[in-house]
Amino acid sequence: MATLPLSDFGADSLDPFLERVDGRDVVRAQVLGGDFCFESDSPELLQLVRLAYEGLAPHQLPVSAPAFHIELRLLPGRPVNRSDEPPAVRAQSGAGLLCGVMDECNYVVMSPEQGSALVVASRDMLANPYHLRYELIEFAVFTLATRRLGLVPLHGACVGLNGRGVLLLGASGSGKSTVALHSLLRGLEFLAEDAVFVEAESLVATGVANFLHVKADALGFVDDGAVQSWIREAPVIRRRSGVEKYEADLRHAPLPVASGSLELIATVFVSGRRAEDSRQLLRAMPADAIGARLWADQPYARGQPGWQIFQQHMIERGAYELQRGPHPQAAVDALLTLLG
Repeated sequence: MATLPLSDFGADSLDPFLERVDGRDVVRAQVLGGDFCFESDSPELLQLVRLAYEGLAPHQLPVSAPAFHIELRLLPGRPVNRSDEPPAVRAQSGAGLLCGVMDECNYVVMSPEQGSALVVASRDMLANPYHLRYELIEFAVFTLATRRLGLVPLHGACVGLNGRGVLLLGASGSGKSTVALHSLLRGLEFLAEDAVFVEAESLVATGVANFLHVKADALGFVDDGAVQSWIREAPVIRRRSGVEKYEADLRHAPLPVASGSLELIATVFVSGRRAEDSRQLLRAMPADAIGARLWADQPYARGQPGWQIFQQHMIERGAYELQRGPHPQAAVDALLTLLG
């Protein structure tokens, strides 16, 4: 059998896999019902972890809360054109591992069985903190929690009242974030506006209420001066679709946010169409149409364990289409008829 000469490892031959790392610090966070330990010798990467998860309210799920371990490693930077967007993450799997790869210096390797992950980033990626946090660090957290806790991962938002929640689904640009913002303004509990994770049997939903993403044109409907200032002073992020949004930190919001998980009582598909009758924005969907609508709306989730149970329970609880009214507050009025 051919072997790789030790001399090929050069100056790093004593530790070719970078296993001997001293001076690591730890950040702990309770996220999505799991206990996460983040370990790194990079203050910059740990600061991104704190930005994402520090100060979140803990959520309790009807499943045991396992421990997760994520190691973050920062590699030397490379000369790049910083105006360029980082490569999109490509998914790969094998040997019980899941991977998300941007390039040879920016990637995630995860072991759902062990509840552990390695996140590697090059120093130049620090110039793209949104992509680094969202597409590498949060990708690892969401994937591990989903697989180990048996949660159904959904692209959508969730708001509620008195522990009862409605799941807001719909295509990008349909207005989910705007409805979520105005639900927050009216005092509803805000669980998440982009990613919701559901325990299929109980329909208990959890999420990460860290940021609210708002387009500039949505501020025209916000009358509260403190809320306007809170959003306008937030950083602006640019998604891969090209859409730019304010990323307002909910932990510093002049408004209360949901303090726990919510039990889903209905699904609401948010539509970009304007209602013919502004007094009837919410319309019940026929039971035999709900399953197909959920299937079409959630191409990733429908391939995950627990989907069929989740889908059946949500059909039983009912679904509605929410059309646009003259003001986003009218949509909140419609949701309150469900939440009571």
